[in-house]
Amino acid sequence: MRPWVALKSTGVPFEEQVIGLDLPDSAEKIRRVSSAGRVPVLLDGALTIWDSLAICEYLSETLPAAGLWPKDPSARAVARSACAEMHSSFSALRNDLPMRIYPPSQRVPSCTPGEAAQKDIARITALFEELRGRFGQEGPYLFGRFSIADAFYAPVAVGRFRSYGVPVSGVAKDYCEALVEHPAVAAWVSDAHHETLRAPLHE
Repeated sequence: MRPWVALKSTGVPFEEQVIGLDLPDSAEKIRRVSSAGRVPVLLDGALTIWDSLAICEYLSETLPAAGLWPKDPSARAVARSACAEMHSSFSALRNDLPMRIYPPSQRVPSCTPGEAAQKDIARITALFEELRGRFGQEGPYLFGRFSIADAFYAPVAVGRFRSYGVPVSGVAKDYCEALVEHPAVAAWVSDAHHETLRAPLHE
């Protein structure tokens, strides 16, 4: 979701190839486009990039007019730190609240985060409040304008906090609501609601 949302937000057209997971030929299909055997993957001519953060960094470098990172060097360094933290942390939240985007008609399953996941949630909401307070004066997102940092936290806001009814308030609540309404995020959610593929081991 993260690099897709980042690329979608630029307005640059791209072709999406969906590979169903947990199927007999899933691994083979993925390895045709990525020797690492993992997705997502960005193919740009002869170049293959197979990591979400690396893809977003490449987009920022090749599409500078999109402003995917904040212009200010200090803000940009903090944005990269926030993305790196999301990229490598919050394992308890990931385990207790698996990424799900439920159709509006489907009842959200009951799920109570454990103590470690609650600490992850507290850290994330505190981060939202801190970044919005320090850098969000020019817009509703973490650094004012929509950035890679917002693309990185979109799965948390949409596929965890919203899906499982995690209570957030104040600045964090306002930010999550703005993120859900961003056109690129809303497009992903809409596509998810109409997705017919299923990944049995991940469901």
